[in-house]
Amino acid sequence: MTTAPPPLPSAPPPPSPLRAPSPRQDELLELAYRYVLVHGLADMSLRPLAKEIGSSPRVLLFLYGSKDNLIRALLARARADELAAIEAFNEAASPADLIDSALQVWTWLSAPEHRHLLALWVEAYGRSLVDPEGPWARFAEQTVQDWLGLLAGRQRPALRSTQAGAAERTAVLALLRGAMLDLLATGDADRTTRAVTVVLKALRPDPATGRL
Repeated sequence: MTTAPPPLPSAPPPPSPLRAPSPRQDELLELAYRYVLVHGLADMSLRPLAKEIGSSPRVLLFLYGSKDNLIRALLARARADELAAIEAFNEAASPADLIDSALQVWTWLSAPEHRHLLALWVEAYGRSLVDPEGPWARFAEQTVQDWLGLLAGRQRPALRSTQAGAAERTAVLALLRGAMLDLLATGDADRTTRAVTVVLKALRPDPATGRL
């Protein structure tokens, strides 16, 4: 018996690469997405997936054309959740500075209800590095650019377009990503949160000069 993943922020499913989506196709994609959140993509087979979501391999192949196309649609669905989270940060009533934003992002990353989603991101991230021609092509690069874009928007305009600004937000993202991997591996939220907090506070610019 499998454990269902916790609810995730709603995001519109991506269209099929072959035809206009139908309500049934949208439903199957959402069910398949929740399946891979629990089981991952590494050993995904169409037969058990189809059985779990109340469909058949033939129907999935008719809708997506191939297993790789289905994986692409599932990764697009995962990215939609990522972008929904980023958009929520962007729409905050009182935008924070870079360091406070990074702390807010860490709060989101370390929330237990996001573990399934983050594990799927890590799997797709790693596969896109070792198999850049596969269905997860450019997933890692897109993820990096998505989060760097959020962090850039929280930097001072004068710094944002400089090499120093790019280095600053890259360092912050590297810290968050490394701590996230540690948390997923160990489940130790207290230790990783303390580490993130200590480093981010050390990175806070001098209020007098605006420099680190």
